[in-house]
Amino acid sequence: MNAVRFDEAETYEPEAGWRRVAMAGSDRFSFEWFEKPPGHSSPLHDHENEQVCLCLDGELTVVTEEGESVTLGPNDSVHLEANEPHRVENTGDERAVGLDVFAPGRSFDFWTDREE
Repeated sequence: MNAVRFDEAETYEPEAGWRRVAMAGSDRFSFEWFEKPPGHSSPLHDHENEQVCLCLDGELTVVTEEGESVTLGPNDSVHLEANEPHRVENTGDERAVGLDVFAPGRSFDFWTDREE
């Protein structure tokens, strides 16, 4: 068993106000809790991992490179295929909180070692 206490978990902030926290996981899957301030959007990106994005609080809009979009409210989720270009935006007026699940698992290196 490997317990991860939220207040002791590894955390990083790719941009001001956009915080990500590594939850329990493995090389087969990983969970990242995140928060985004109103108006924040991640850059358009893709990765080798499948992803499920679950909105816990607020409003998140997931947009694909093809222009498809879905707005998630609390407890709504979306599945993204591996290598599917997308971005995640907080389109609401309040802080948004979500949980990303990745398979296979990944580390923070995806954002910290990223070249624009």
